[in-house]
Amino acid sequence: MSLDDNKALYRRYIEEAFNGGRVELLDQFLTSSYVFHDAPPALPPGIEGVRQTIRMFHASFPDLKIAIEELVAEGDKVCARAVTRGTHTGAPIMGIVASGKPFVMRGMTMVRIAAGRITDSWVSNDVLGLMNQLRGS
Repeated sequence: MSLDDNKALYRRYIEEAFNGGRVELLDQFLTSSYVFHDAPPALPPGIEGVRQTIRMFHASFPDLKIAIEELVAEGDKVCARAVTRGTHTGAPIMGIVASGKPFVMRGMTMVRIAAGRITDSWVSNDVLGLMNQLRGS
């Protein structure tokens, strides 16, 4: 796959699986041996961990949207700078009950792609900033 193909795959993954909440599509985007290197504690490994992450965030933030601000590709990797927005109107998250507050969380992700699927991801989001916004700190 070309660098542009890899970037397009990552965009579709974010748009359809994360923004759309379509966890049934994860097998189309991720390899069966996918590794989420920065998975939150207590999540199962692989695709199931991503599935639970998406469901958890959509349950807490029904209007969740990730906007990719920049994509860079080299070799078999794609790096994204993104901003996630939503409103905490759903289920509690990280011990915080629904506050009705909007949030903005910036982050960066790198993925490795092989044969048209994502094999690995490394994610760094401002989770502390998210918690502070939801708590009103």
